[in-house]
Amino acid sequence: MRGTSLRSLTAVRDRFTPVLASAGSDVAVLGEQLFSVLDALDSSASLRRSLSDPARVCADKAALARNVIPNGFDPRVIEVIEWLAAQRWVLDTDIADAVERLAVEATLKSADVRGQLAVVERELFTFVRALIDSSEARAVLSDPAVNAEARVRLLSAILGDRGDVVSRQLAARATRSPRGRRFSAILGWYGDVAAELRDRIVALVTTGSAFSTTQLERLESVLASAYGRKVHMNVNVDPSFLGGLRVQVGPEVMDATVLTRLVDAQRRLAG
Repeated sequence: MRGTSLRSLTAVRDRFTPVLASAGSDVAVLGEQLFSVLDALDSSASLRRSLSDPARVCADKAALARNVIPNGFDPRVIEVIEWLAAQRWVLDTDIADAVERLAVEATLKSADVRGQLAVVERELFTFVRALIDSSEARAVLSDPAVNAEARVRLLSAILGDRGDVVSRQLAARATRSPRGRRFSAILGWYGDVAAELRDRIVALVTTGSAFSTTQLERLESVLASAYGRKVHMNVNVDPSFLGGLRVQVGPEVMDATVLTRLVDAQRRLAG
């Protein structure tokens, strides 16, 4: 999502964040209902077009939003969909993507209310790591040709009783409704959103051997200095990895050479 659509999402998030902060334990319900709205949007191109049509007046789109949301939904969910309908979107699918983002934030906020957001962020990464050695399982969990409930049952068998309720809920959502993406990619994105809510960025570090605590702290300091934000590092030790060190932050990939230059720059600035 870029340009006008991204600005629209940002505007709605700015209004919705205080709503989440004040919702308390109700925030989990807001997340569930927003995911239900997302399912409705994903199943109806005409609904997406109607809600995102710039030629329609805002009052008409707000009325449409109220009419399509089931009775009994929280008024705060209805209000946020009205806010979204009042914005401008480049593509009609962008409004659905925006609802997904808000649904994920609300669901993660329900973990934050319990003081478990950091745990959920870590578990989402752990879930992906648990599947690395099983290419067959990864393929099935992302395969739209496999019945959604069968994918959820497979996930439950893999996870057993591990994980916070929010971690398990989001993992089930990722395989039940992947929206054209790979299961592992969705979990990775959920983890990025969790890190953002904690005012951190996520760095995926791949190395051939385990780091010492001092090395990890030094790398974290270098990355935090480079990005101007706290960094949460997910470290993957792969003995077959021959590149020495690889760090990925979003789409950006850095190798040991780049990191060395960052260290040198940091030293020059310090002194």
